[in-house]
Amino acid sequence: MQNTIVIGEVLKPQGVRGEIKVKPLLDDVSDVKNFRQVSIGGASYKVLSARFDAAAIYFVLSGIADRDAAELLRGKEVEVFRSELPSPEEGRYYIVDIIGCEVVSEKGERFGEIADVLPAHTDIYVLKDGEKESMFPAADGVVLDVDVENKRLIVDKKRLLQVLVQQ
Repeated sequence: MQNTIVIGEVLKPQGVRGEIKVKPLLDDVSDVKNFRQVSIGGASYKVLSARFDAAAIYFVLSGIADRDAAELLRGKEVEVFRSELPSPEEGRYYIVDIIGCEVVSEKGERFGEIADVLPAHTDIYVLKDGEKESMFPAADGVVLDVDVENKRLIVDKKRLLQVLVQQ
């Protein structure tokens, strides 16, 4: 499993003292209260303060003292160590753990592997098999089991074929 998880993207500097505004990719933005360190563009920063509202996370980071320094982070992904995040509830997974999973039917028929996850009310899984790409919703009845340890996602073949959209 990957040691770091992307939790957002830097949108812009916030004010003149180096605070950054981050678009969150978390189900619960209140988790940021526990972050001690983040990584942006390969550099690690100590979190001096973190606050949030319904649409954004705001970080003050060590070494980012003014608007110009914050501007250099615009558009970059914000990552945290997995150990700083709570374990997902049963039946929920971090997107990074789903990507790369082999998709198979209950009988072991292979359909490809998950290349991407598009966040939505019901996440949309992008399935890639060689050059073929298709998508399907991660809905009950389609996905029967997720085994992130063995990188396998088991689906109901009949249901999958009903909702699969070819690209």
